[in-house]
Amino acid sequence: MAFATFIDSFPSLDVPIPQTTVTTKAIASDAGLVVFFTFHEDFELPPHSHKGQWGTVVMGQIELTMDGTSKVYGPGESYDIPSGMVHSVKVKSGTQAIDVFEEGDRYGLKD
Repeated sequence: MAFATFIDSFPSLDVPIPQTTVTTKAIASDAGLVVFFTFHEDFELPPHSHKGQWGTVVMGQIELTMDGTSKVYGPGESYDIPSGMVHSVKVKSGTQAIDVFEEGDRYGLKD
């Protein structure tokens, strides 16, 4: 299932990933950041950490590695990354996911 069309009107994020690789749409508040990701190409994010993150796969596949253990998540599956947890991510082209970040200012809004 694709995201609802009205989500296209949400602002994009200023992320260090080319728009040819990922489209972002977001809702931001002081309390947190909700991001709708659509990946157009396979993508890998090296090990990193930040405050808490929760996400769910809408379509496609995400491989998340935490504490040396990798797990593949598919449609309808959710993941929870505790604050400070070092993790890496591999995402397949065509994946759509919704992620919620504890940090409302994790990424800036573009428009």
